[in-house]
Amino acid sequence: MYNPKSKHAEEFIHHQEILDTLAYADAHKTDAALIDQILDKARLRKGLSHREASVLLACELEDKTQEMFALAEQIKKDFYGNRIVMFAPLYLSNYCVNGCLYCPYHLKNKHIARKKLSQEEIRAEVIALQDMGHKRLALEAGEDPVNNPIEYILESIDTIYSIKHKNGAIRRVNVNIAATTVENYRKLHEAGIGTYILFQETYNKEGYEKLHPTGPKRDYAYHTEAHDRAMEGGIDDVGLGVLFGLEGYRYEFAGLLMHAEHLEAVFGVGPHTISVPRVCPADDIDPGAFDNGISDDIFCKLVACIRVSVPYTGMIVSTRESAKVRERVLHLGISQISGGSRTSVGGYVEEEPEEENSAQFDVSDRRTLDQVVHWLMDCGHIPSFCTACYREGRTGDRFMSLCKSGEIQNCCLPNALMTLQEYLEDYAAPDTKAVGEACIREQLEHIPKETVREFTRDKLVKIGQGERDFRF
Repeated sequence: MYNPKSKHAEEFIHHQEILDTLAYADAHKTDAALIDQILDKARLRKGLSHREASVLLACELEDKTQEMFALAEQIKKDFYGNRIVMFAPLYLSNYCVNGCLYCPYHLKNKHIARKKLSQEEIRAEVIALQDMGHKRLALEAGEDPVNNPIEYILESIDTIYSIKHKNGAIRRVNVNIAATTVENYRKLHEAGIGTYILFQETYNKEGYEKLHPTGPKRDYAYHTEAHDRAMEGGIDDVGLGVLFGLEGYRYEFAGLLMHAEHLEAVFGVGPHTISVPRVCPADDIDPGAFDNGISDDIFCKLVACIRVSVPYTGMIVSTRESAKVRERVLHLGISQISGGSRTSVGGYVEEEPEEENSAQFDVSDRRTLDQVVHWLMDCGHIPSFCTACYREGRTGDRFMSLCKSGEIQNCCLPNALMTLQEYLEDYAAPDTKAVGEACIREQLEHIPKETVREFTRDKLVKIGQGERDFRF
């Protein structure tokens, strides 16, 4: 029986409930009256159940689908405005003991260049990222208890936070590493991480075990219950995600929402972020080997359905996607994107020779961070480098309560503008700076409270005069 409050993976991700949900969605995919009821509920900005959301995903009525797209765009604006948070991945090591069939890090891949960064090499990578203008990183590492123990991850986090280069500083480190113990999550929390991110890859247990034939990641329950252990260890911001293309996308969508419902039911707060990666080319990996690939149109529909179903959750799209696709989904719910990304170990300091490929996947959007920032502003968005919530304690249920009430806008828009001004002063190309300054002048008029507006103007002037306040 489906039980969102259960701590057992196969009860809160219940296979038969997902099959029943898909059957229900198929039975009602042209039921205009029911779809209208679901859309009306979504307009209340309280979210949808996995079954209601699955009806929208299956919907074959084009006019209703377009209504849903418009609603997704409006909900995104209501909670996140036109701000887009910027980040970059930092790959520490691609040593891995798992046998995942979709990942080039798998143990049997003998021709990938295996690398692990020393602390000095991490320092060089971080300085390169700071010189681009990044303030927020997502740490990535393969699962290998010998080469990548928790002590190595903790030391690396300490190194990253310690580096102050010119006006640069990494103010927030998110962590995407393998499922681990409550004790280790407590250590990560004490190290000052932001969000702990772990992708499920697939919620279909049978498919999961086929895709993970060897290694500790094969344990479906241990992997699926990792976010519970992270929250028990004190990490109150966790991120979910599946790798679309491995199994049927409708099954994955239902499982993803059931996982979000579980976290809400047990901990009183759902996922801080949801990521939507798709299988893409990589060393020793052919996406054509997986027969569940989805089109760009379906991908966009998935993003919109997630947005109306979990309206308060941040949504992430990476450089796996092309610039064209990223522009489409920015309007449908995405609130965070990477820019200038390298997915190889040590890739920010120097380009890697092709024969020494250590990348986890091929990057589709190869633009520099400055080009992405310029593009976002051209599209009417505000690139944000803000990380203030994590230093000011606005995490977990505290962040969600502010988000749900709309009060978070009073923090986010001013801080987004101030961190954009920092970027323009320190890193932007001349044409990007000109566009950015015009963007800031326009956006100042949208800050609602006079006291906040005057405070923001004062801070912007001081930033332009060289003063820095690293609380943004």
